[in-house]
Amino acid sequence: MTSIKPLRLKGAPGSPYTRKMLAYLRYRHIPYEFLISDQPELEGFPTPKVALLPTFYLEKADGTLEAAVDSTPLIRRFEASYGGRGTLPTDPAAAFLNDLVEDYGDEWLTKAMFHYRWYYDADIDQAGTVLPHWRNIQADPEKLRALKGYFAERQISRLYVVGSNDTTAPVIEAAYARFLTVLDGLIEKQKFVFGGRPASADFALYAQLTQLARFDPTPAALCLKLAPRVFAWTDLVEDLSGQPAKEEAWTPLEELGANLRPLLEEIGRTYAPALLANAQALAAGAEQMEATIDGQRWVQPPFPYQAKCLQALRAGYSALDPASRDAVASILAGTGCDALFTEAP
Repeated sequence: MTSIKPLRLKGAPGSPYTRKMLAYLRYRHIPYEFLISDQPELEGFPTPKVALLPTFYLEKADGTLEAAVDSTPLIRRFEASYGGRGTLPTDPAAAFLNDLVEDYGDEWLTKAMFHYRWYYDADIDQAGTVLPHWRNIQADPEKLRALKGYFAERQISRLYVVGSNDTTAPVIEAAYARFLTVLDGLIEKQKFVFGGRPASADFALYAQLTQLARFDPTPAALCLKLAPRVFAWTDLVEDLSGQPAKEEAWTPLEELGANLRPLLEEIGRTYAPALLANAQALAAGAEQMEATIDGQRWVQPPFPYQAKCLQALRAGYSALDPASRDAVASILAGTGCDALFTEAP
């Protein structure tokens, strides 16, 4: 039996994207070595251009290592490199919808995660206490106490970057509550977002929920109250290594469109107008992104990476064959998501 060399990655349990990739690797049966941040074993490893978690250390053809980050491109890379138990739906239209939902999880739900963690006192206290332990479980107590203040101050100072502020807080919190109800209804119909087997979008949603539903006290209490099914689902997705992966488990497209409708409407209500406003602000060279989202004012600095997300979604939509593009357009019609592919920029 040929053994597969384990992938090496650095991360931390408090990083949603670390949790996304770990759950993905477990499901795919891809062996890995998980290196906790700040471990001495990481000395001499390459550093990525942008320091993000998780960081994968991938072997190049010449045997040297490259540091790779960004969960979505990494998943596409691993889908091409490792056979079996794929997480991209085989129907091109469904695969594109998966890209859209995954992007929403990665780029919109993270606003709720960051907001709740660093906006409310109980959440700030818990995160500030536990996160330093996750990075160095053997650290001296005095050092951990100092790190608590450092972590909290640094992260609170960055709230404005993701769009969490007193103006946007009601939008973020209402959107999170609706999302819980929508996901609860969807997984009542089918175990995962795209059927009876997980897609990469499942791991993106799960990743944010590892913090929102299972760690940070304020959003976790809300999840347990509004959507106990989602609370339990998050635990189930943690380790799907024993989950079967039958091809027929993908929900047929004609049924999938109806099942996904409430989730797509939620994406169209919040994330789609945010993406468009962000792109417009960047194109205009504006220092602030101003938008109306869910009927309320939204303001934050524009975020160049999310302009790339919009470009990638539009490129994927354009690359669909005509029949698949028509199918996607039909499913998205009237959800608000259709504006991503019909409105400028």
